Amino acid sequence: MELTGTVKKLFDIQTFPSGFQKREMILLTQEQYPQPISIEFLSDKISLLDNVSEGENIKVSINIRGREWTTPQGDVKYFNSITAWKIEKDASTSFNEPTQVAPIQQGQATATTDTDVFGNSDEDDLPF
Repeated sequence: MELTGTVKKLFDIQTFPSGFQKREMILLTQEQYPQPISIEFLSDKISLLDNVSEGENIKVSINIRGREWTTPQGDVKYFNSITAWKIEKDASTSFNEPTQVAPIQQGQATATTDTDVFGNSDEDDLPF
C-alpha cells in the first residue's frame, strides 16, 4: 500500500531499553480533506528518513499492522500501526512553495452561494 503527501513533521529517533529503535513522521495526505498520518520507521528503515525534509512531497510504501491486547481487567483492545519500508521523492512542488490559483471565468459559479442545499444555517464546514 502507498500513501502520497507532504512531510509535515519529522521526530527524533527513539531508543528503547531493549535496543529497539524507531522514528516517526507525520505525512499530510493530498486529498479534499488532508489527513495527518503518523508513520513509523523501524530499525534499519530509519535511515530512509536521512534525505527527507519537512515540506517535501513524498510517496511512502507502508504496511498496516494490528495487535490485540488484553487489559488487566480482561477487556480486549486493538491497536493499529503504520510502518514504512520505502520512500520515493515526488518531483512536484513542496509544501512551502506557493501555488497559483486559476482565475474564475465569467459565468462560472463560485464556492460561496446563498443557497443552503442541506437546510443548515450554521457555518460549520467540517465533513463530520
